[in-house]
Amino acid sequence: MTSDQKPVVNTQNPDNWLVDVIKRINSTALEQQRVVTRANSSLCVLCRGSRFLCGKTRCPIMVKVNTFLKSVPLMSSEDIAGMSPPSVFIGRVGYPHVYVGPLVPPIQEDTGIYDLPEQWFGKSIDEIVGFRSLLIRGKHLVNVTKLDVAGKILDQTRELALVDCSVDTELSLTKKPQGSITLSDDVQPFGPSAPIRDLRVGNARYNDKIEKAFYDTDLRATNAVVELYSKGVMVSKIQKAFSVGAFGVEKKRRLVPTRWSITAVDDIISKNLIAKVKTFPEINEYQVYESVYLDNIFEILLIPAQWSYESIEAWYPGTAWNPHGVNTAIYSDWEGNSGRTTYAAIGGCYYSARLAVCECLQKECRQATALVLREARPGYIMPIGVWQVRENVRNAMRQHPHKFKTLAQALQFISSRFEIPLQRWIIQSELLKRVLFQRRISDFFYSSSPSP
Repeated sequence: MTSDQKPVVNTQNPDNWLVDVIKRINSTALEQQRVVTRANSSLCVLCRGSRFLCGKTRCPIMVKVNTFLKSVPLMSSEDIAGMSPPSVFIGRVGYPHVYVGPLVPPIQEDTGIYDLPEQWFGKSIDEIVGFRSLLIRGKHLVNVTKLDVAGKILDQTRELALVDCSVDTELSLTKKPQGSITLSDDVQPFGPSAPIRDLRVGNARYNDKIEKAFYDTDLRATNAVVELYSKGVMVSKIQKAFSVGAFGVEKKRRLVPTRWSITAVDDIISKNLIAKVKTFPEINEYQVYESVYLDNIFEILLIPAQWSYESIEAWYPGTAWNPHGVNTAIYSDWEGNSGRTTYAAIGGCYYSARLAVCECLQKECRQATALVLREARPGYIMPIGVWQVRENVRNAMRQHPHKFKTLAQALQFISSRFEIPLQRWIIQSELLKRVLFQRRISDFFYSSSPSP
């Protein structure tokens, strides 16, 4: 949604409108409501990527196949020479014995953009999958806790994670790389893989801030992450170094699977920001920020109250995590002012969005109750990593917010942006139910008396 598009807002008084919405919440018809068309995997046989019978705007199978076919001619050898972005990947299958290794494209040019999610916002799925599919993954089996005996390949893989720009890399494999493009909602896509016979990394300059943390063997990993972030090091670069065991007290250093390291760094940084945010005064009006990218619609609602946070995701039938559903699937998780002690059920997206919201609140020196609402529509044809959520919410928080005097007005505005009825969001939301039902509805109506 662009800035010049005006919302189609219900002309009904927002106070009466919200009361009507609340009355409908207990309606049995709500639970039976189907807001989008059913997607059936058997339709792929009839469609074959041309008729879009599943309801998606493009066929994810064809996007994946077309990209892979373009890269196949570059992957016909066991010896890969190219410029690593730099990029590494630490697996999680078989933990604590996992595969580690570099991601290397057979391209002799600057490939820095291939592993820099902070610069991907606005690019198409084709572009992202295109350059990520060229990254060949070398695999070397190690024990995550025995870094001192893991050998040369781990040492050079760690070197790649510490450098600042693309570096000349020679990857010798035991066989031709095999497999398909790996797609996940947690990590960025990458191409086929094979076991490593040998690895050579050219001379490259370390990121001086990361290098300092690497050699400080008395600095705790959490403190290293927070310190690097405060010095302006990109989150993606911190995550990479964190995964190869570059931080922490020397005897406690270990490898961290890439999926886990991404969420861990988002969590560590956002917790540090939350501690600061909770010392600031509350905002004095309702604010809504929004962003639309890759058919993901984000609406971020800030409520004048103490810090608490909730993330709600609605996945349409035909999307990555609801491929065969009849109805839109909605998932959520939340935390109060004291935080949470368990891992969020909706996964890494919860923490990446929380980080982006906290960055804005710290910049504004304010605190609020924050709700991140996301509609993932059929145009989001394949998962491309949790970075998409972080950068989408960051983009939203960079925009000028829509401001409202009452919660009713803010919710009516959000409802005009979404296709899913507001009552479904309220039913799913712990924080909205608390705000709406633990106080009188009249508290959110216009009042002639001044705000406290």
